[in-house]
Amino acid sequence: MSGSEKKRRLGDRKDARRIRNDELDAVHSLFPFIAPKRTESEVYIKQQMDVTDLVEYVKKINEKDPDHKMTYFHAFVAAIAKTVFMRPLLNRYIMAKKYYERNNIILSFIAKRKFKDSAEEMLVSLKVDKEQDLTGISSYISGDVKKIREAGTNSIDGTLKMLQKLPRFVNGIFIGIMRMLIYFDLYPSEFQKGDTNYSSVLISNLGSIKCDAPYHHLNNFGTNSVVICIGQIHKQEIITDTGDKQIRDVVNFGITLDERIADGFYFAKSVRLLQFILSNPNLLERPIGEKIEYED
Repeated sequence: MSGSEKKRRLGDRKDARRIRNDELDAVHSLFPFIAPKRTESEVYIKQQMDVTDLVEYVKKINEKDPDHKMTYFHAFVAAIAKTVFMRPLLNRYIMAKKYYERNNIILSFIAKRKFKDSAEEMLVSLKVDKEQDLTGISSYISGDVKKIREAGTNSIDGTLKMLQKLPRFVNGIFIGIMRMLIYFDLYPSEFQKGDTNYSSVLISNLGSIKCDAPYHHLNNFGTNSVVICIGQIHKQEIITDTGDKQIRDVVNFGITLDERIADGFYFAKSVRLLQFILSNPNLLERPIGEKIEYED
């Protein structure tokens, strides 16, 4: 969320404010000492989402404006951004056994330059402005991906290509130095901007290659605490609450979270909010930073 930033206090990091112990319960304040690594604190949620209304909504938008093709992925990104704004604990991370909450919502994903085995991958990060809506996010993603594909690289990709040419022992030393800089909040901001390991949520759109959603691991490098894999939208017979059978459009989400940043109740409510937004896609016409009323 861009806009006016809160004044940085002692103990805050460049990208986040420090969560003090009086904002945490006793269990969570000790959790980083019990499970110091993000990769040993992973929890997994497999959730089937009903996207029937979203599919129809995107279809109507594209019929109105055929010059700009909106995709389901654009809508998923906007819905996830809205969910993180409404559920701010999802935007937390742990570093040096301390809790932090990001100043901004950063969503990232990895895209192929071409749908070929040999094609390179590119890293894309989106800093979400709280005034953006679905149309703004869609335009940004389309423009940014096109720009990177035409240029052949972005800032972080260029750095990785340079490191690839160095001897392996030099890479080991370099990564070791980077880990130390991250720990002490001295990691260069220019690297951080395009690094998916610094995102609020890393999103993997497997549906674009006709694959179902797996679980993706977290990473101890950086600060990313949430990964969401999105499968392929498909038709499935659903039994409704009234006992009727309907053919609906559904998609599987494979969600991996750092369980230290919140509890299971909070995660479950966040998933239900995401489903609510996907079932009411007109909510995405509102600014991301506008709160919505919903019954849980």
